Amino acid sequence: MPRYKLHIEYCGTDYAGWQRQADVPSIQQALEEAIFGFSGDRVSIQGAGRTDAGVHALGQVAHADLNKAWETDRVRDAVNAHLGPQRIAVTNVEAVEDAFEARFSAVKRHYRYRIVNRRARLTIDRDLAWQVARPLDADRMHSAAQILLGNHDFTTFRSVHCQSKSPVKTIDHVRVGRLGEEVEITCSARSFLHNQVRSIVGSLKRVGEGKWSERDFRAALEARDRTRCGPVAPACGLYLVRVDYPE
Repeated sequence: MPRYKLHIEYCGTDYAGWQRQADVPSIQQALEEAIFGFSGDRVSIQGAGRTDAGVHALGQVAHADLNKAWETDRVRDAVNAHLGPQRIAVTNVEAVEDAFEARFSAVKRHYRYRIVNRRARLTIDRDLAWQVARPLDADRMHSAAQILLGNHDFTTFRSVHCQSKSPVKTIDHVRVGRLGEEVEITCSARSFLHNQVRSIVGSLKRVGEGKWSERDFRAALEARDRTRCGPVAPACGLYLVRVDYPE
């Protein structure tokens, strides 16, 4: 059966997350139904990241096995046609070897979190960013975030529902920057714990507001205690930007 690698973009606002669930719409379900609509194949597509409800993607990756060989552009266009007005799009399709797996072949995942730092309510960016009214010091947030680089036990920044066998992860890149009223946090690692990025952002917000010092942030990480985490940032500001694979 030919295997295809799908590059996918979506707005997660109206979905219960990536993973198929009973009685609620998901990204996975919408794509599987669109594939069935054009090919007649009942497939179970595998995604690189199981994004939560309300989380968006600019560069999600999935793979699917179809019963016959298709031109890759035909797969892209046919899936998009069957998705109709849904805020999901397949941006590119590649034919890949059977050994390729969207989740387990990935070597790095890149996330972005958007904060709009202003008092006026959001209009264009509603459901696409986290509005924080209190002024944030992005430089202080960036300095504190560098504590996260390298290999750590991230129990503090891990959801109680996380199914990962170990809380130890390695963060390769983290940056906080400001452009006008937008504060952007970018983070890269081979893999992440459930709610890890949103938990980190919520704690960095406390640093930016002046409620926590850099020392407080380090103490929270080193405590390895979920109760020491700041409030978890909402899903609306989080984007899966890109997934890297071996060349």
